[in-house]
Amino acid sequence: MRQFKFRLMALIMPLVFVAFVSCDKAQGNENDTQDEGLSVKFEKYELENGLNIVLHQDKSDPIVSVAIQYGVGSNREKKGRTGFAHLFEHMLFQESENVGQDQFFKKIQDVGGTLNGGTWQDGTIYYEVVPKNALEMVMWLEADRMGYFINTVTESAFANQQEVVQNEKRQRVDNNPYGHTNWVIDKHLYPDGHPYSWQVIGELEDLQSATVEDVKEFYDKFYGPNNATLVIAGDFEKAEAKELVEKYFGEIKRRQEVEPMEVQYASLNETKRLYHEDNFATAPQLNMVWPAVEQYSKDAYALDFLGEILSQGKKAPLYRVLVKDRKLTSRPFAYNNPGEIAGQFRISVTANSGVDLDSIEAGINEAFALFEEEGVTERDIERIKAGLETDFYNGISSVLGKSFQLARYDVFKNDPGFITQDVENIKAVTKEDVIRVYNEYIKGQPFVLTSFVPKGQLELIAANSEKAEVVEEEITENVQTEVVDTEQEIEKTPSKIDRSKQPEVGEAPGLDVPDSWREELSNQMKVYGIEQTELPLVNFSIVLEGGHMLDDLTKNGVANLMTDIMMEGTANKTPEELEEEIDLLGANINMYTSNESIIIRGNTLKRNFDKTMDLVQEILLEPRWDEEEFDRIKTSTINGIKRNEANPNVIARNVYNKILYGEDHPFAHPVSGTVESVEAITIQDLKDFYNRNFSPSVSRAHIVGDVSKAETLAALKGLESGWEAKEVNIPEYEIAGDRDKASLYFVDVPDAKQSVIQIGYIALPRTSEDFYPAEVMNYKLGGSFSGNVNLILREEKGYTYGARSGFSGSKIPGTFTASSSVRTNTTGESVDIFRNAIKEYKQGISEEDLEFTKNALIKSNALRFETQGSLLGMLQEMSAYGLEPDYIEKEEEIVGAMTLEQHKELANKYLDESKMAYLVVGDAATQFEQFTDMGFDEVKLLDKNGEEVELTQVKM
Repeated sequence: MRQFKFRLMALIMPLVFVAFVSCDKAQGNENDTQDEGLSVKFEKYELENGLNIVLHQDKSDPIVSVAIQYGVGSNREKKGRTGFAHLFEHMLFQESENVGQDQFFKKIQDVGGTLNGGTWQDGTIYYEVVPKNALEMVMWLEADRMGYFINTVTESAFANQQEVVQNEKRQRVDNNPYGHTNWVIDKHLYPDGHPYSWQVIGELEDLQSATVEDVKEFYDKFYGPNNATLVIAGDFEKAEAKELVEKYFGEIKRRQEVEPMEVQYASLNETKRLYHEDNFATAPQLNMVWPAVEQYSKDAYALDFLGEILSQGKKAPLYRVLVKDRKLTSRPFAYNNPGEIAGQFRISVTANSGVDLDSIEAGINEAFALFEEEGVTERDIERIKAGLETDFYNGISSVLGKSFQLARYDVFKNDPGFITQDVENIKAVTKEDVIRVYNEYIKGQPFVLTSFVPKGQLELIAANSEKAEVVEEEITENVQTEVVDTEQEIEKTPSKIDRSKQPEVGEAPGLDVPDSWREELSNQMKVYGIEQTELPLVNFSIVLEGGHMLDDLTKNGVANLMTDIMMEGTANKTPEELEEEIDLLGANINMYTSNESIIIRGNTLKRNFDKTMDLVQEILLEPRWDEEEFDRIKTSTINGIKRNEANPNVIARNVYNKILYGEDHPFAHPVSGTVESVEAITIQDLKDFYNRNFSPSVSRAHIVGDVSKAETLAALKGLESGWEAKEVNIPEYEIAGDRDKASLYFVDVPDAKQSVIQIGYIALPRTSEDFYPAEVMNYKLGGSFSGNVNLILREEKGYTYGARSGFSGSKIPGTFTASSSVRTNTTGESVDIFRNAIKEYKQGISEEDLEFTKNALIKSNALRFETQGSLLGMLQEMSAYGLEPDYIEKEEEIVGAMTLEQHKELANKYLDESKMAYLVVGDAATQFEQFTDMGFDEVKLLDKNGEEVELTQVKM
C-alpha cells in the first residue's frame, strides 16, 4: 500500500473507486517544450465565466472521458447541515430542465457509455466515458446540470434522494462491522464545528431535516462554473472540443465567489480514549489517530513514508511485534491521510478474536521503540520509491484516470502541471525526514484511541476508555412520506441555443478487437497474449484449473491456504527476501484461490518483465513450506472467518450458496473453509495438494503489454523446461435437485438496520449457448442502473442504495440472482417487489427497451479494450471456455439479432419466480412473521450456517 497514491475517499454512486498517482513530467501549456520522462500532455484555458478547461488528447482508443470536479466537499458544509455535498451529488443525477427524470444514466448507457460521481471531504466529481461520437451529448448533459438544473428540484424528487442517501448510510455504516469508527474518531480529533468533524455522508438527523430551500442555497453557492474544472481526455479534435465547450458552457453565468479553504489543523491537549460495543463485530479493533498536516506539504510526504515503513512488509516494526512475535493480529495498518485543510496519521489494528486491546496498544508502543532503535535505512526509502513508476503508468492506463488526475491538481493547486512537483516532492523524501516527522507528530504526542469490541465483550477494551456516544437508528414501522407536488411546468432558464433537444451522436465506432495470439508449450501449458505498446507496462496471470473444486471437503480450505503459503518465500528466499525482491522491481505479484482455479497475477514494467517472471517461476516451482508462516496464515484465516460471522453480506452469500448447491457440493462451502476445517489442516496437506494438482497441463498463462510473442515465450522458457506435466483429475459434483417451490428462508441478525435480500436458483453454465442471450435478456430487468428492479426499489421507492439481477456461471451451472440491501422496515414489500418484477418481466418488454439494451451492450464495446487489465480479462475468458478471438463479434451478432419474441422466450425459460429461493438476512424480531402470510410455499428460519431453527430460538 504505497501511501503516495491519491486517495479518493469518495462516496461513489453506485460504487466506483479509482486510484490516482502522480507523474514525473507534465505539460503546463501545449506550446511548452515537453521534457522526457513520465508525462501527461495537456492544454489549459479559462472561460469568461471562470470555468477551467483542461484538454488531453489520447487517440489510442475511440473513446473520450469527461470529468467535472467542483470545489465542494463535506468541508464546505455547516454543523447541522451535514451531508449536503453528497446528497447534492445524488440530486444532480435526477433530472435537469432539458433532461428528464432518471435519463442521465439511460442516455449515457444508450450510447454505450458509463458514468458516475463521487464525493469526499474536499471535493465532488462527475464523470462519463463514452464512444467518441457521443462527446457533444455529454457536453449537453453536463452543462444542463451545471446551469439549467435548480428549477427541477421538487419536494418529491428531493424526498426520494434523501431516502436513497439514508439507505446508503445504513448499508455502508450502520450495517457494517466497525462502521461507526470514523464518526467517533473525527468527532473527537477535530474541534466542534471543524469541517472535518463530521462524515461525508452526513448525520442522519441532518439528512432527514434538510429542505429544498437548503439545496437551492447550496447549489447557488458552490456549483457555478467559477468553482469547477472540466477535463476532456481521449480521442477528440481540440478545435471541435473548444467549440462544444463554448457552445454549451460559455453562457452559464458565474455564481457566488468561493474563497479558498484555509488550513485548519487539529490540536489535542490530551489523549482521548473511547469505546463502542459493535453489533456486527466479532473481533476487537483498535485505532490510534494523531493530528497531522495538509496534503502536498513537505511533512505529509514524509508521513506517507512513515506509515509504509511502520506497517508494510515483514520487516516493518508493527508486523514484527504484533504479528510475528506476539501473534495478536494478522495485519496492522499505519498510514497518513492528508486532506485539503488538515490531515491525520492513523494506526489501525483488527485484533485476533478475544485479544485484549491493551495488549495491542502495548505492542504498538513496543513497535515504536523498535523503530526508534533501528531507524530508517536508505534501502527502506529505495524500496518505497521503486514502485513509483509502475504506479504512475497504472494510474494513467485509462483516459478516465488521466481525467481525474488532471482535474484534481487543477482544483487543489490551480495547475494540472503540479504532477511534476508532486513526484519531485516524493522523490525528495529522506530517511532523516521520516525520523523528524515521527518525532514531531507521533512520539509523545496526544492522540485519539478507539476500542470497538463485540457486544458483551467490554473486558477487551483498552484501559481508561469512555463510552462513545454513537447514535444508532431505531427500527420502526415503515411510514411512507407523503409529499404533494403541485403540477406545474418547469420554468426554463433562458439560453442562446435550443437546449431542449438532445444532440445527434452520429455513427458509433465499429468493433475493433485487438489481435491476440496463442501457443501451447512443450509441457502442455497454454499461453495467450496481446501486444499493446501504449505504455511500458506488462500485466500477466497464470491460472491453474481446480482451485476450491479440488478441496477435500473434510479439510475445506487447503487450496486457499496454498495460495497464501506460496507467497511466503521460496526455497532460496526467505519471506522477507522475496517480498523485498518484488518491491525493488516495482512489481506487484498476488496469488489467490477461487471456486475453480488458483490464480497468480501481476503487473510490472517492461524492462523488469524477465526478472518478474523469474520470480513467478521460483514461486510456482520452489515453494518454501515455511512452518512459521503456515501457523501465522492459519491463525489469520481463522480470525478472518470469525470476523465474517456477523457480516450480513457474507452470511447471505454463504447461506444462499448452501441452499442452492446442497451440502455435498464445494460451492456450498466458503473457499476459506470453516474454523474447524482450517484448524485441522496440516502443512503436509498443502504439500500433498501441491504435488497432486499443480501442473502445466491444467495451467494457462496470459500476457498483455509491451512485449512481443517472442519475448513472452522467451521469458517463459524456465517454466516450460522446469515444470513437468502430470495428470490432474478435477472431480465432478452433483448439484442439489431442481427446485419445485418458492421458499422463503430467513436468517436472523438482531437489530440489523438493513435486510440483505438474495433471490434465485441454479440456472445455466457459461458454456451453454443460451448463457450470453440470457445475460442480454436480463439487462433491462436488473443488469444496469436503469434496470427495472433498481428503478422501482431505489428511484421510485427510495428503499435501497441499489438493486441488481444477473446470471453467473462457469463450466459448472451458475445462478440467476436478484439482490439488494433494503431498509429494514421495507423488507417484506421489497421481496414482493422483486417477485412481481420478475413475474411481470416474462410478459415481455417494449421495443424501446429492447433497443436500449442493444445500444448499451453493442456500443459499449468501444470501451472494452482500453486498458491492459480489460484485455487480460478477455484473454482469461477466451482460455477458460475455449472461445475464439472473434467471440465478442459473435456476441454482438446475438444482441443485434434478438427479437422481442426471443427475449420473451428466454425470460420464460430462465425466470420462474414460483421456484426460486428467497433469502432474507435481517432482524427476525420485526420482519420474519409477515412472510408467513405472503403466499410462499414454505417459510423457514435458518441460523447463520444455513441450518433450520425453531422460531422459539429467536428473541421476538
